[in-house]
Amino acid sequence: MAAIAIFRSTRVALPRQVFRKFQVGNMDTRRNLSSYLVTPKELAEALKTSPPSPISTDPRVIPLCATWFLPNDSRTGIEAFHEKRIPKARFFDLDKVKDKHSPYPHMLPTAKQFAEAMSALGIRKDDTVVVYDSHEAGIFSAPRVGWTLRVFGHPKVHILNNFKQWVEEGYPTESGNLFTIECNPYPIPQVDESKVASYEEVREVAEDYNKEGAEGIQILDARPHGRFTGEAPEPREGLSSGHIPGSINIPFSDVLDPTTKTFLPKDQLRKLFEEKGVDPSKPIISSCGTGVTAAVIDTALEEAGYGSAENRRVYDGSWTEWAQRVEPSDNLIIKDPPKET
Repeated sequence: MAAIAIFRSTRVALPRQVFRKFQVGNMDTRRNLSSYLVTPKELAEALKTSPPSPISTDPRVIPLCATWFLPNDSRTGIEAFHEKRIPKARFFDLDKVKDKHSPYPHMLPTAKQFAEAMSALGIRKDDTVVVYDSHEAGIFSAPRVGWTLRVFGHPKVHILNNFKQWVEEGYPTESGNLFTIECNPYPIPQVDESKVASYEEVREVAEDYNKEGAEGIQILDARPHGRFTGEAPEPREGLSSGHIPGSINIPFSDVLDPTTKTFLPKDQLRKLFEEKGVDPSKPIISSCGTGVTAAVIDTALEEAGYGSAENRRVYDGSWTEWAQRVEPSDNLIIKDPPKET
């Protein structure tokens, strides 16, 4: 079978453990990850019983690094992956696994492109995938990749909460040169359109804002407050800052613990959404700069049990698409006046 290059470990932070799978009779006692968010301890235990072995035909647990940085950052995700990663992890490149014909940065790939990427990563349909971020960020781009896998119907997807804690709690890491993994044919999936909001749908919500009979769909914007108000510039040169009419600003950092960078506890998340005026009985669309940290808000809503999954979507193109497509005469970019001091 074909093979692709991945990094071979040249430095392991802790001694490699011997992985075993225990069976009682015909009962497979491999650990199932029940929650979307998993702790470092839960992932470490799952990797002991279902390691990403290239020779095993059983379902495996695959750590998937999704590190990505803003365009005004000099670092790259693959460099961070090279520097420090979970042993036997694979790397999902947000800058490459996307709709290559779109003028917007991170639009979802086609179903065929997604299947090709998963095949190249050696991920099988029955594998459990645990997505994680860089150890510095804690949580940033991993929820976007987790959401992408869900949109394309991968059955078992989780987010590590988080790699920063994995490192600080002393679990093993590796770095180094290349090794090869066997590609696995991944079937072309169906796209779950119910999880995705389009420009046309968001525009209709914006134009209906404050009108009698409007559906009351809420848009949550995960960008920093200054970009939301229009006081701070966007990281992409030439792109206007501001916000969609009627949208609610919840910077993605607000749903994370400032020290650990893990998601806040459920009760604190619920309190935050309540204080921001988010109605859990109404549909919610999460947005951000390019659809990356919007998925952080979407994940926080799920973790808090705030609203129903059927009523939550992510605006794929987010602000980058919005600011390039609306016309000045539309009055659909709102800038808040600076506060008097």
